[in-house]
This record gives sequence, structure tokens and C-alpha cells, in this order.
Amino acid sequence: MKTKQAFNPYLPSWEYVPDGEPHIVDGRVYVYGSHDLFNGLNFCLGDYVCWSAPVDDLGNWRYEGCIYKREQDAAAPRIRLTHELAAPDMVQGPDGKFYLYYFFLGGTKTISVARCDSPAGKYEFYGYVKYKDGTPVGKKGEPIQFDPGIFMDDDGRLYLYTGFALAGNPILLGGSKPTEHGPMCFELDPSDMLTVQAGPVYIGVAGEKEPAGAYEGHTFLEASSMRKFGDTYYFIYSSMRSHELCYAVSDRPTGGFQFGGTLVSVGDIGLPGITDVKHARNCTGNTHGSVIEINGKYYVFYHRHSNRKQSSRQAMAEEIRFEDGRFYQAEVTSCGLNGAPLSGKGRYPAYIACSLYGRRGTRFLSMIKHAKKGYPYLTQDGPDREGGPDQYIANMSEGAVAGFKYFDLSGTSKMRINIKGNAFGIVSVSTQENGRPVARIKIKPSRKMHGFKADLKAQGEKQALFFKFEGKGSFCFYSFDLK
Repeated sequence: MKTKQAFNPYLPSWEYVPDGEPHIVDGRVYVYGSHDLFNGLNFCLGDYVCWSAPVDDLGNWRYEGCIYKREQDAAAPRIRLTHELAAPDMVQGPDGKFYLYYFFLGGTKTISVARCDSPAGKYEFYGYVKYKDGTPVGKKGEPIQFDPGIFMDDDGRLYLYTGFALAGNPILLGGSKPTEHGPMCFELDPSDMLTVQAGPVYIGVAGEKEPAGAYEGHTFLEASSMRKFGDTYYFIYSSMRSHELCYAVSDRPTGGFQFGGTLVSVGDIGLPGITDVKHARNCTGNTHGSVIEINGKYYVFYHRHSNRKQSSRQAMAEEIRFEDGRFYQAEVTSCGLNGAPLSGKGRYPAYIACSLYGRRGTRFLSMIKHAKKGYPYLTQDGPDREGGPDQYIANMSEGAVAGFKYFDLSGTSKMRINIKGNAFGIVSVSTQENGRPVARIKIKPSRKMHGFKADLKAQGEKQALFFKFEGKGSFCFYSFDLK
């Protein structure tokens, strides 16, 4: 039973859990991901945490706590705190226990496994994925083991997918070779969940050194994840473009995969009129996630970026159209898992903006050193923490746009924006980008958060709201009210 509206990001604004792998256990969706720190100097610096929600109440997420700490790994004495706990995945074994597969960036160069009696309890180190002779996978000169995706088929056979294809990243590779021929697959022994029975094999998803064919522009980079719908296998991955999740399909889990299409792009690149990074609707960076069916609907889980960098990432999800075995690219929205437009009454935090760009557009975040000069961005006050004030949009300056999708405005007639800053001018509100304003809000400087009101002349059961500032100075955008 639904008790709360669902927003994007779907976790609290102070939580930074990228690389989300959703799994359903006993009527709840559990999300396993990396754990960034707000304003962290690099990716994945936190220990693993878990969140879950009832399958029929996807706005009501519960914090399950820290489920695994980096010092629990057997190699912990040799692992520095700067070694990142990269994207994990979870599967339930035939013994009923839950197994978490993970990888240390710059650490052991192997795939580690932790085990627990419950999906979100305290996992304990279990072992390393290994060959029959006991040698850990990754210690025989194989290409880099990275972003493990674990998959148990209907027949009880167990498969592990790994790989990272970007040769130009020596820090991440740490002396290992990239997977230039696409992702690798290992079949594991389900009796111990560790021992390789077959592999590695390349599954046919084109890598950097493969003829691209149908994969042209969408060759494999990282973020392996396998799902099965009906009799078809769907391999989900992040492409060399980095900002998008793509998928490939096959009738078997170990090969023959053909390109399927794009699932989602952080900047909506690929949707009509949005052709490249320069025209993206958000500043872009990497993304990672998967697809899941919940009560007959399909959702793609992924992450976005905040604080003008790639390493403060947040969990996002969208309903995605799935027909005749094909997925159609989802757009980035503010209402994500809600199942319907958001109510036209109430207060909404500005951090649920699904489009955010300046008068000069957007950038790929590794190239945005001077973001304060013209680019609005999502941030928070203070250090990384649990609880506390919400994120907000900083640096709303001349030409900046913050977009929100979607609302039922059929009974809405007034709005107020809650802001703070040294800015004079007009915030125009439209239901379409560059559309005719349906509200014009005059603002002036305020040292404390202040509300500025206007009538809203818009109707419709599914409407977007785009806020554009025209004037001098800049302000911080905290929230808006609809009445």
C-alpha cells in the first residue's frame, strides 16, 4: 500500500549510493551499490550500506544500515582507506544464504565475496572467486576484474560477469590489462559460490578493440549486470560514452549478445533533440545500474552526479517502457518510481530537479573546473553526514534553468519559490523548455531564505515545470510550493 510519493533521487538527499543493483526478496526491493561520500576526493570511499522498500510502496525507503566494512576483507591489512569498494552485486545461493560480490579498486585485483543469512544483515568475508587450483581469478594475468555482476539462472547455474575497457585509465587499472574485447563471463560452482567451472569467455558485447557493428558508439566500458525476462537474457552495461546505460540481448547467458539499445542517459542524450553532451539536460558523468520488474512494471536504476564532480553520486530510477522484448529509452524525471505525476499541492525540494543547466549548457563533469562561473549545481551544507538539511541548487545565475517532471497541475493556481542570495530579476516558469511563461516571479536579494510568490496559469494532469532566471547576481534555490 502506497504511503509516500516517490521522488528522484529516491533516497534522502544526504545519501550517496551509486551503481545500484536492485533485487527483490520477500516482497521488498533491496538496493546494493557503492557508497560515495559527499565531496569525496574519489569514488566509493564509504563502506557498503543498504536501503530497501516494499514493492507496493516505492517512496518509502528504509535504511538497513552498514552491511559490510572494507576492513572485513581478508586483505584488509594491505588495503589503504583510499582503495575504493567498487560496485557490488548480490545473489541468493542454493543454501538460502545471500552472497555479496565486490571488488577493491587498486586493491587485491580479485573478486571478493561476503556472505550473510539475510539480504541486508551483517555480511562476513567468505572468500575470493578462484580457479579449481585455488588461484584467485585475476592472479593469472587476466584482464582487470571489475564491477562484478552475479546471476543465478533458472536452472541453478551461476554466472559472474566482469570487466573494464578503458585503456587510458592507468590509476584504475593499476598495471592490469583492460578488457579490450568486451565483458568476460565465468561460470561458478553453485555449491561453494566461488570456484570457476568454465571461463572466462567473451560474451559478444563489443569492446574497444572489437569491430563495433551495431554497437557503434555504444561499445562496452564497465558496469556489468545480467537480467532475464521470459526466455531472453539482457546484459546491461555502461558504454564508452559513460553517461548512458545500454543493453544487449541473447538466448543464452554466455554468448551471442546483440545490441539492444539505450536504457537511460544521465543527460537524456539520445532523446529527441538532445544529440550530444553539449546539449545534455544535466552535467554528465558515469552511470551504472540495472533493470528490474516490479508488479508488472519495469524500472531502470542508475545514478546522477552532484556538487560539480563525478564522485558525489546519487541513486535514481525511472519507469521504462518494455514491449515485445525491447526496452525504449527512459527520460530522467523527478517522479521516478512514483507511478504517476506528483501532486500539484505541497512543498517540493529543489534537489529533485531532473534538468539543470546554465546559459552555456552543460559539461562532462571531469571538464568542469570552473563550474561556479555560469553553471548551477546541486550541493549541501556541511560535510558528509546522515540526516540534516536537504541538498539545494546553488548558483542560479543569469540563464540558469532548473526543470522538474511531472506534476498534476489540474487544480494548481499559485506557487512560491524559496530562495536565498544576492539576485535581482525575474524567475519565469514554463511547462516546456523555452515555452511561454505560465508564471513570472520577481525576486530581490535576501540574506535569509525567503519566499517569492506568483499566480500559476497552467493546467493539465501531466505537466513539467521549468524555472529560468533572468537578471543579475545569483541565488540558492531550496524548494518551491504549489497551491
